[in-house]
Amino acid sequence: MYIPTYYKVTDEKTMYEIIQENSFATLFSQSDKIPHATHLPLLLNYEKTHLYGHFARPNPQWQEIMDQTVLAVFHGPPCYISPSWYETNQTVPTWNYVTAHVYGKVKLVHDEQELRDSLSQLVEYYESPDSGYTLNDMEEKFVAGLSKGVQGFRMTITKIEAKAKLSQNHSEERRELVVKELEKVPHTNEQQIASLMKKYLNKEMDPK
Repeated sequence: MYIPTYYKVTDEKTMYEIIQENSFATLFSQSDKIPHATHLPLLLNYEKTHLYGHFARPNPQWQEIMDQTVLAVFHGPPCYISPSWYETNQTVPTWNYVTAHVYGKVKLVHDEQELRDSLSQLVEYYESPDSGYTLNDMEEKFVAGLSKGVQGFRMTITKIEAKAKLSQNHSEERRELVVKELEKVPHTNEQQIASLMKKYLNKEMDPK
């Protein structure tokens, strides 16, 4: 990934936050020298050494993914930045966004209990605390059928690159103007980018 120095995230905590807060990822591999991609949720393990996920079994990507370096892309919120928000219009429009690229090796999960634990953790992660929904309440036969329809895997992380393009190449005054304008936009992406920019301005995010 192309990352100018001032957009590069070097703080590990911030890297993992980007991954965890934007965990519906795109997993890329190669098939006969052609890129193959699947959109799927990927969860970090507690030690932050692996990503866990599962393919739909009819998806051929899982059959071709072994013995190669794969790339998981975690897409943070993007939003358009208008030059009209600056103190001068002698500049160009751009986009602010955050993203993380995670490289690694995939190992298929064949152990039924490990797969079931992975699916349960996935449900627990995304369900709201007051949901009450859990795979443990489902009939065993139903869960067994569900498990047969997917192929679990774990990805050993070998490298992480993260980028936070949040107007760091502009003055503090201009960044503050951008934040004020973004906060006026009633859309989730703009609100999230404004929040991330405030974290950056407060030096909670590594600016290197």
